[in-house]
This record gives sequence, structure tokens and C-alpha cells, in this order.
Amino acid sequence: MSAEQQPQVGLVGLGNIGRHHAAQLQELDAALVGGLDIAPAARERFESEFDAQAYEDAAALYDAVDAVIVTTPNRFHEEYAVGALEAGLDVLLEKPLAHSLESAERIADAAEDADGFCMVGFSNRFSNVVEVLTEYIREGRLGEVTHIEANYVRRRGVPGRGSWFTTKDVSGGGSLIDLGVHAIDLALHFLDYPEVVEVSGVTRSQFGGREDYAFVEMWGEDAGPEGFDVDDSTSAFIRCADGRSISLEVAWAANRPTTHEFFIRGTEGGARFDRKAQELTLLDAEKGSTDRLIDSDIETSESNMHRAEQAVFLEAVSDGVHPGCNTVEEGVTVQRVIDAIYRSSENDRTVAVTESTPPIRGGD
Repeated sequence: MSAEQQPQVGLVGLGNIGRHHAAQLQELDAALVGGLDIAPAARERFESEFDAQAYEDAAALYDAVDAVIVTTPNRFHEEYAVGALEAGLDVLLEKPLAHSLESAERIADAAEDADGFCMVGFSNRFSNVVEVLTEYIREGRLGEVTHIEANYVRRRGVPGRGSWFTTKDVSGGGSLIDLGVHAIDLALHFLDYPEVVEVSGVTRSQFGGREDYAFVEMWGEDAGPEGFDVDDSTSAFIRCADGRSISLEVAWAANRPTTHEFFIRGTEGGARFDRKAQELTLLDAEKGSTDRLIDSDIETSESNMHRAEQAVFLEAVSDGVHPGCNTVEEGVTVQRVIDAIYRSSENDRTVAVTESTPPIRGGD
């Protein structure tokens, strides 16, 4: 496809993640034609770094492009995603879908009525290792998968205190909505997104608000404990309607070793998947003259998840059809689970997860 035939893409939000997306688009030789940000310094940096026009007005950007990638802080996802959908654009919206369940459901309503489509940025699905493991599960190699242990734990990894990440009014939450969204999506993805019926969870804020919080590195500048009003760790148990389950451990900070491991437990086999190291081990057992346990390491080529995600999105924009993955409906399901975990912790009890999401059109 020539540059003239390529979808004209714009970025909404020109902070770190937006600039990362811009760099990946350039690696794909995609037609990045503009970006939007309310901060003059961000616009100037974007124009200098990527040789594309920066806009202050959303309508002006929407008029210039076929599709947008939205990378703003969570609270502003709805404003820009809904505006782009109403303008007839296709949208790739960074995770989580929104800062609250109500906002996420309004995005879903807009996506249902839109001519364009909305794809949610669950980028971990696009790693080669996840694709291989998903194939094994779908082929029945592990038998019936009954339980998944999902871990995304940093020993010390609170983002810059005082940034939007640690400000509840803008982010909607802390480690759970930042890291947990990835862990929950991957676990549900491996289970083929079953209906979730109830959740029991505990969220904690034990480290970010301390004067003596000790850390080796921190994203952004540290404004101190006054700039922290969100959770920094979560433990939860998620039960599905078909009896399958997920145990979740998420933390920005915890007095335990860092881990990114997922354990998939099936009736005929299991798997250990390390999300960060992109390592996969199949776990099996055989009965014979001598019983034996078998661990098989699976090697795959390296992958760039964001670039692969963008390639799928751009192809779907060109075809005018939703790619069939990373749907808004799945994004709302994840948001509903997160909301239920927060409610469970607040009320100190197990809570039901209401399934009331309207059907979401894939686009045509």
C-alpha cells in the first residue's frame, strides 16, 4: 500500500505513551499526520520529534485523519474516544477503557452507534508467546483449563507520586487499574472471556503514602506522599459462571520478589508464562513404567507487542472492519471486574459482577 493509500492516523495525548506509539507508527512506515495535546510543550516536542502537525483543537485533528490512537490519562478517554467515534473515525484506545465503569459503559454506547470501530489497547495479547499459549489452550493441549494464577507484582515500582497515575480523580485507581487491567484481560483471554459472576478482593495503600518509602527508581518526579491517594496492591479471587476461576496478585510495591508469572492449570497439562521475560514452559505428567513429570520450554521469536497491535489496527482501518479482537465489550468486562474488586474491598465482602453490557458492533 502506498503512503497515499495508507490510513491517515492521529494521536490524542502526546505524553510518554503517545510518543512511544508515534515511534512505533514510524517504524511501521504508517501515515502519522498529526497529534493532539492541551500542553504547548508537548505539541512543540511532538512536531520537532516526529515532523507531524500538532493540534490544540480535537475537531481540527479529526478532520485531518481516518483514525486515532488515544493515549490520554484515563479520565479523558471518554471525551476523546466518543468524540472521535462521533466524527466517524476508527479508534485504538489505550487501556483501561476508562477511569470508571460508568464512563466505560458510555464509551460502549458510543461504539455501538458509531460508523467506525473501537479497539482496546490490550497489547500483551500480541506477544508471540501469548499467541502460542493461546493456540495450545484452544487446541485442548492442556485439557480443560480450570484456574489461572495471574501475577503482576513489582517490589518497588510506584509511578511518580503526584503524577496522574497516583491521583484517583484522574486515574480512577492505582495498581489495580494500571497493572491489574493487563493481568485480568490476559487471564480472561486465556479462558476465552467467560461470564464472570462474583469477585472477592482486597485493595491496599501501604507504601505510596509513606514519607520513608524507599525505592531504587521511580517513573517521573516524586512529589512525596501528599501526591498519592490510590491503592498500591491488590489481592483478588474471581469466579466465573462455568466454575473456572482466577486468582490475582497485583502490586506497585510489596515486600516480596517482583513477579510477572501466570500459571495456567488444566486437566491434561499446565503452563508457566512469564509476561515480562516472554518465557513459556509447558507442565505435564506421564504414567508409565516409571512415572514422570515433564517441563518443556517453548522458544519463540521476539516480538514488539505495540507494533503488532498497531499493525492489526491499521489493517482493520484499511479494510473498514473491526479486527475481531480487543473489543469494547471485553474492555467493559475488565472494567466491571475492576469495579467489583474495589467494591468488594470497600464493603469487606464478596460482590456480584453484573453482566449488563449491550452488544457491541464489530463494525462493517
